[in-house]
Amino acid sequence: MYFSFAYKIYLVFLFAIPVLIFLHFYGLKNIKGKSLKFANFEAIARVKGIDLYSKSIFVLIINLILVSLLVLSLSGLTINQEMDASTFSYVIAIDNSESMEATDLAPNRLEAAKETAVSFIEALPLESYVGVISFSGDTNVLIDLEKDKRKIIEAIEEILISPVGGTDINEAVWNSMRLLRKEENKAIIILSDGQINIGDLGTTIEEAIDDGVIIHTVGIGTVEGGEVNYGLSKLDEKSLKSLAYNTKGKYFNVKDNEELKETFDDFIDITKKIGSINLSFYFYCTTN
Repeated sequence: MYFSFAYKIYLVFLFAIPVLIFLHFYGLKNIKGKSLKFANFEAIARVKGIDLYSKSIFVLIINLILVSLLVLSLSGLTINQEMDASTFSYVIAIDNSESMEATDLAPNRLEAAKETAVSFIEALPLESYVGVISFSGDTNVLIDLEKDKRKIIEAIEEILISPVGGTDINEAVWNSMRLLRKEENKAIIILSDGQINIGDLGTTIEEAIDDGVIIHTVGIGTVEGGEVNYGLSKLDEKSLKSLAYNTKGKYFNVKDNEELKETFDDFIDITKKIGSINLSFYFYCTTN
């Protein structure tokens, strides 16, 4: 378990705490010194049974707690801990661009990706919500978040090679995040040969991190490449690894049909991953 902050810049206001402590004791000293010129405060305190000093400390502590809670709320404090798959909502994004017709996996990369995705769905707990999208130069939402495994698998099996050119993983991630926007613990699973030729991956990674989304990627294909109608198509692992590692996800590689089962076994391990609970709302309610 570990903590993270969405807006670290606000943590600078924690420096107000030592300032408040200094001002409290400095003011208390000055006020007490001036007051003793006109009255014996200690004698009054003994007669009345009042402990002026301890009361001031109590007020100071309350103020320090309120300031701390307010700063933590503004900074977007989030607790990250391991959670079961049933607490996660997933979007599976499958690349159906022209390069996924490559035959380095039989019968082709797209069918291998679909087989991997279906196996993952079948292994998930019944209460898990899953959405499915396909992407090439554009993105198609095939099914919104759904618990019915039959509908989810049907959506996956109906994916065909897209007539739209290009591979825009960035748009696929953004649309996946849109489907997951109301979910507490969210993960995106991208199955692709990684040949990104549209968009800025760096910006997409930053958006995913800010949104608290874990991205797992599965490289479908070989670095040696497979034949498609326009020539040789090679697996681009760099972009897929970057997406996964920077969002605390995992990268897997399906190199051939024999490795599908082995990769699938590793893939199932991600059903327990780091989930996030944003504590900002609770801190905000405490201070109001």
